Amino acid sequence: MARTRGSWTGGTLTAGAVLKPHDAARAVFHPAWIPQSLDPSVERLKRFRVIAGAVASLGVYTFVEGGFDLTELLENAMTASVVLLFLTPLTVGAMLWVWRRGGTVRQLRAPLLRSLALLVLFVGCVAAVLLLVRTVNASGNVAGIIGFGMLMLWLLAFTASGAVRVSGNFFGTAAVHRCLPPLLALVTSWLVAVPDLVTGDLHGLSLTLGIVFILGAPVTVTAIALLEMRRLKRRYGIRLNAHPATHPPVPGPVPPMPPAGSPHVPPQGNPYGYRYPYAPNGQYPYAAHPQQPYTPYPRPPYPPQHPYGG
Repeated sequence: MARTRGSWTGGTLTAGAVLKPHDAARAVFHPAWIPQSLDPSVERLKRFRVIAGAVASLGVYTFVEGGFDLTELLENAMTASVVLLFLTPLTVGAMLWVWRRGGTVRQLRAPLLRSLALLVLFVGCVAAVLLLVRTVNASGNVAGIIGFGMLMLWLLAFTASGAVRVSGNFFGTAAVHRCLPPLLALVTSWLVAVPDLVTGDLHGLSLTLGIVFILGAPVTVTAIALLEMRRLKRRYGIRLNAHPATHPPVPGPVPPMPPAGSPHVPPQGNPYGYRYPYAPNGQYPYAAHPQQPYTPYPRPPYPPQHPYGG
């Protein structure tokens, strides 16, 4: 379905999509105003970055140490979301100061406000899921548990799918600058790991496992983010330290190749695939010219004779 220009969801949020949390999350957390990826290689790098970022955000050590705890996981996600609520505007503000010589903030006001709205919406969804989980756990009414439980499951799937979306587009900051999503992923992954490195808290793991689980994800995210920004610079002239207004125009998608041959010329050759029964490979061996379209009748294998013997 084509996206409507100027609309948040582009017409993709329908009644049928609302019943499916994954489709609803795709429409809400990957809005129509977010630009598409420039090429497949950058898109593949983004997917790798999302996987590594998920490892950094969730914390593999949580599953290794104490098993899966939904409440603890949501509390950690809520803490990370609140940190993102302050970290993302701070990082973008620092980049606006770097870009001050190439353009103005007024030129980026619309995508900045939309990205901030997407960030606040995601943080609100995480808070709503955590509130519903605590309500279901504390409720003693069976009807309340069933009702809130169904709503909690839908919202949990909606938020989890939305987390994957916003990890890829990083709250639509690509609409502000193409290099902002990898930069924010890099900063966020290290922010998650730095407190554990400073305090030496390995969460009950051995030194080797602690270093692997704490440093593995941010190092991976950093390598992928730097490679992504390098490709944007080399292939499209998009630099992190340059204002988006100074970037060269991004080439549009390559149009499909037209079919070979003229559309007004009928297909050449025999369309029925008929072959003479006495000619090998469907070609007449006694044709006068190889390009002759009409082959004469076969010549007799003996020289012609006069009918009256003369």
